Amino acid sequence: MTRLSPVLDATDLPIAELWAARLDGELFTLDDCFLPVDLPEGSLTRALAVSRQWPQRLIAEQRTAAWIWGVTDDPPRRHELCASLGARARPSNSRRVTVREVVIDDDDIATIGGVRVTTPLRSILDLTRFSQTFERSELTIVRALADMAALGLDDVETALDTRRNLPNKRRARERLRAAFSAPTDDVG
Repeated sequence: MTRLSPVLDATDLPIAELWAARLDGELFTLDDCFLPVDLPEGSLTRALAVSRQWPQRLIAEQRTAAWIWGVTDDPPRRHELCASLGARARPSNSRRVTVREVVIDDDDIATIGGVRVTTPLRSILDLTRFSQTFERSELTIVRALADMAALGLDDVETALDTRRNLPNKRRARERLRAAFSAPTDDVG
């Protein structure tokens, strides 16, 4: 007897059958995948949904990592993934994903259900350094990741200071202070 994965996509069943099961109330959509309605959505199912779409050598980062960690409700319109310099990632042709090559330590990667995701700390550092804009949604994500990992401003700034040759450190420091100084009522 063949057993299907709890996270389904068009490689498991024809897309028409998946949508029919969704219309019948048997499945719900999670990003580009489908899950049984009795399976709770959480970090594991979100990570598995991302892993179904891209190669294992890629690491979920920034807003994609925040979504997997559960600090945002909706997946990003464009998933953000990275690969270590040795993984030889190729730019994606998909409009749904950006991939960048990064220097990343094993300590910066967590594994959820076999899927590699940047830790909350690394996600905070990358978001504050590389986000094109840093508005309310980014403040909320940074603060929620910090709260989830029980990180204070001093913890994040220390991590920023101990890493050498990081681009955009000054920008990150300003954004971190803004995120941590905002009243939690304004952020959440």
